[in-house]
This record gives sequence, C-alpha cells and structure tokens, in this order.
Amino acid sequence: MTQETVSAIDAINVTLNAGGMNTINVVLAFVMYGVALGIKPGMFIDVFKNPKSVFVGMLCQLILLPLLTFLLALALGGSISWTMALGMILVASCPGGNISNFISSISKANIELSVSLTAISTSLAVLMTPLNFWLYGNLYLSMANIAGEVSHLVILLADVFKTIFILLGIPLVLCILSSHYLPGVAEKLKKPFQYFSIIFFFVMIVLSFIGNIDAFIKCIKYVFLVVLIHNLLALLTGYFTGTAFRLPRADRRTLTIETGIQNSGLGLVLLLGTDIFAGLPPHGGMLVITAWWGIWHIIGGLGTSLVFNCYDKRRSYKSM
Repeated sequence: MTQETVSAIDAINVTLNAGGMNTINVVLAFVMYGVALGIKPGMFIDVFKNPKSVFVGMLCQLILLPLLTFLLALALGGSISWTMALGMILVASCPGGNISNFISSISKANIELSVSLTAISTSLAVLMTPLNFWLYGNLYLSMANIAGEVSHLVILLADVFKTIFILLGIPLVLCILSSHYLPGVAEKLKKPFQYFSIIFFFVMIVLSFIGNIDAFIKCIKYVFLVVLIHNLLALLTGYFTGTAFRLPRADRRTLTIETGIQNSGLGLVLLLGTDIFAGLPPHGGMLVITAWWGIWHIIGGLGTSLVFNCYDKRRSYKSM
C-alpha cells in the first residue's frame, strides 16, 4: 500500500452532531433489542447442561479471534496503516453479529447454539470489548514500531462501558423480559427487526461516508483485501477450533459462522459516538475497516452457507 493511499484512508473524517449521534444510538438500541428477541432465559440454563460447545465458542470469539487478529495485523506489517490495524482489532473485540442466527439457520447449523453464543457474547461485551481492544491495541502499537505517530492507546473506559451498556445491556434485559412475559409479541417482532437492522446498518454507512465518497472509492480495493483476509481468518478459526475439540458437524458450522460474523455496528457507534479516541491523529482507517466489515461479513456469511450446503448436496449425492 502506497503512502498516498494510507493518507487518503486516514484522512477520511466523519463527524456527527449530538442530535444525529443520539438518533443513531437510539435506533441501534432498537436493533439490538430485535437481535435479542430470540433469547429466552432458559437458554442460559441449557448452557450449563451442555457447556462444551458454548465454552469452545466463547474461546473462539473472546480469546482466539482478538489474539489472532493482533498477530495478523503484525504480520501484515507495512501493508496496512496503524489505524487499519486498530480497526481490525476493534471489530474482533465486538460480540457476534446480528445476522449470525439467520445464517446458521440456512446452513443447517445448530441454531440454538448460535442464539446462545450471540446472547452470551453480547452480554459479556460490556467487559470484553473494551478490555480486548485496549489490550491488543496497545500491544500492537508497542510492537509495530509506529514512527512517532502514536505511542499508546488511552481509552476512556467509563465512556465505553456506558455506551455499551446502553446499547447492549438494556435492550438485552428488556428483550429477555419480553420473550418471557409476551412471547407471542416477541415472536411476531423477530423478522421485521432482522430486516430493519440490516437496512439501518447500510443507511448508517452511507450517511457516515457520503462526504468522503471519493476517498472511500479510492481506497476500497485495499480495504476489501484486508477485510477478506481477516474474515477468512475468523471463519477458519471457528471451524478448525470446533474440529480440534471434536464437536458435532452442526456445532462446528455454528462456531464458524458466529466467529466470522461480528457486530461491527457497535464498533462504528463506538468510533462515532464516544470520545475514546480523543487526542489521536486522524483515524479514518478504523472507520473504513469497521464499516466495510459490516457489509462484507454478510457476503462472507452467505458464501460460507453456500459452501456448507454444497458439501451436503455432494455428500448426499455420493451416498445414493
């Protein structure tokens, strides 16, 4: 990647006024409410009855993916800017994405496990997202020999905790209560909220980059390749970890999808709606990586589902 391209990516600047950011926060809270509509209190009880697949899934999402992302960022070296590397680490630190349950359902994966992993990773995100991002972000900055641009990452943890709790914690609690006391209403709302969440994410990306469209188009081919490699790493981490622990085929597929689909919408809100990066140089690379991840992981998830279904058809054909 040339210095001109790096400069173009990092120069991308997105600013929203307080009213616009508050609107996005409220809408994203509704989106997260819709994501959690399939969660029922009994699912957490089932986790302790059959814990192995859930524990392996949490290992993939909360431990392995952030660690391997950090190592990948180091391996890419000068091919990416430090802001792009931090964008990768931020995405890897976010919980599972909102379409993972749908992708699992069309992939003949374990849907109950998928919903459980989404619920648990979302619940733990209040702690794990800022912790992983702070840890691996600072490790990267200290080991990548950034030439005097930034020495360490200071995160206003109180601000991050507050934002994540409002966006994830409150909707999750309200959703579990809804599913328990108003199951009929919760069931009817699930599909409309799923469609709304996807539309909202695309609208948020368009609004974020509409003033930087020329720079975005100029750098997208580089960002596309970085996100492609990163997403493949995430998908393969889930699949091979599940294989190493000898999980059933349906559970391996769920781990593949859950690890490969991240809630990058949360990452965008943290970038745009908090002051956690106050004092840093321009960091457009983080925005571009996070935004493109949100688009690509849908394509990558559907592609993974296609691979799984083609394998099933081929296997079925051979057994005839």
